[in-house]
Parts: sequence; structure tokens; C-alpha cells
Amino acid sequence: MSHDKLPVPVSFEFFPPNTPVGAEKLKTVVQELATVGPEFFSVTYGAGGSTREKTLATVGTIAAMGHEAAPHLSCIGSTRAGIGEILATYRAQNVRRIVALRGDLPSGTATAGEFRYASELIAFIRETQGRDWRIEVAAYPEYHPQQRYAKRDLQHFADKVKAGADAAITQFFFNPEAYFHFVDEVRALGVTVPIVPGIMPFHNFARIAQFAARDGIDIPRWVALKMEGFMDDTASIRAFGLDVVTRLCERLIDGGAPGIHFYTLNQSPLVLEICRRLGTRAG
Repeated sequence: MSHDKLPVPVSFEFFPPNTPVGAEKLKTVVQELATVGPEFFSVTYGAGGSTREKTLATVGTIAAMGHEAAPHLSCIGSTRAGIGEILATYRAQNVRRIVALRGDLPSGTATAGEFRYASELIAFIRETQGRDWRIEVAAYPEYHPQQRYAKRDLQHFADKVKAGADAAITQFFFNPEAYFHFVDEVRALGVTVPIVPGIMPFHNFARIAQFAARDGIDIPRWVALKMEGFMDDTASIRAFGLDVVTRLCERLIDGGAPGIHFYTLNQSPLVLEICRRLGTRAG
């Protein structure tokens, strides 16, 4: 299936594999997903040294395979010199796109380092490296899990864009109205950059319900009840999950979403099937 068939650009997110076997498997997943012509592959980033090395290695693999890689870069606990070094490493791998995040404070760390917010990281990159990088930022349509006040959260988002972000990718969600409302709200604050919805296929309902509960993401009651009703009937869960997520994507595209960013959990079958359905509809 070629890229022109898809109604909007797509991108895919991975986490760095923990084992050599996982790293080999990810190469195959990259090859499979590359068949739909994604704009880029992003790679998440955990706090701490070893995860950082794994992110670097995963980005290197994707870049070496000839695809655009966008590493997550989190600034909490980092220094300007440290961020400068990481960017230099990516630059040497011909990587020019990053997802700039604040990140979580590593447990046991009292200090936030030299950056408190993603907006400060973005401002630092723009001041020191100009427009060399394409910078994506995170958006939270159902508001940031650590932010109790919606208005303040919207302002934080506007600040990140003002600091020099090129585009935004949202946290995953299942309620399209939350996305459209968020876009309207930030447009009213003068934000004009593309805001791409982040979509999580139902790889494993229990695990996604857990992520959703942790991050305050609403899973529609009818979806949750139906999923629970299937018990361990994996075929029905898969079929229903694909229908729900494909419909969500169609609704977002019809409403003007500029692209779709898929949280793949390092697997290709569900995402490829959703892209196939969206492509068939576009064609």
C-alpha cells in the first residue's frame, strides 16, 4: 500500500527494546510499517542513563535503515551541556527531528536540573541551534495528569509553541470531542501549529485501561463494558478494537486532523490494518 492512499500523513511511536531479540524484532516492525510511507518514527526516552543509550541505539537503527527518526528528548534533570551533547550525537546520525518533553523527575532526584519546563528546553535549542531542528511537543486533550487546572495547562502548551515548537502530538485518547475542544481552545490562544492526534490501538485492553487510569484518559463506558464482556475471547476483542479505533481515526480526519500518530507498542499488525482501512476509504 502506498503513502498516497492514506488520507493524511501518519507517524509511528516505539519504545527502545530491552533485549537484543527485541531490537532485531523491531527492525522487522520498522520494515513492515515503512510500507505505508510514514512521515517519521518516534522513539520514547526514559529517565536514567541506560534507557538513554537504548533510545540512541534505536534511533540509530531507524536512521540507518533510511527512515526519519524522532527521538524523545526529556529535559528534567538535564544540563544545557548534556542536552547539547545529545543533540550533537543525533546530528551526527542525520537526525533533525525531536519530540521535546519535560519528562518526569527520576525518583530520588530532588533537583529538576537546568530546565523546569519543555518550553525552556525548546527556547534553549532555538537560541543555540536556530531552526536546524523540527521540534514536536506533547499535547494533552484531557489535560496533563499533573495539572489540575485546565486553563493553566492550555497556557503551558501555548508557551511551548511560542518558544519555537513546529507541531504537537497528543497523548492518546478515545473521545474525539476532547481533541476538537482542545484544538479550539488553543487556537483561541493564538496557537497555529498542526496538532496531530495520538492514537493507541487496543493491543491489550487491560494494559491500556491501566495507562488510561494512570493518566486520566477517558475510555468510553460502552467500549470498556463491551471489552470486559468479551472476557478472553481475543478474536472478538481484536475485531471490536479495530472497529472502534478505525472509526475514531475517520472521525478525526473528517474533522480536520492534520495527521495520525500511532502508539504501536512495537507491534505492526493492528496499526497496518487500521492504515489499510483508512487507505481503502480514501481510495
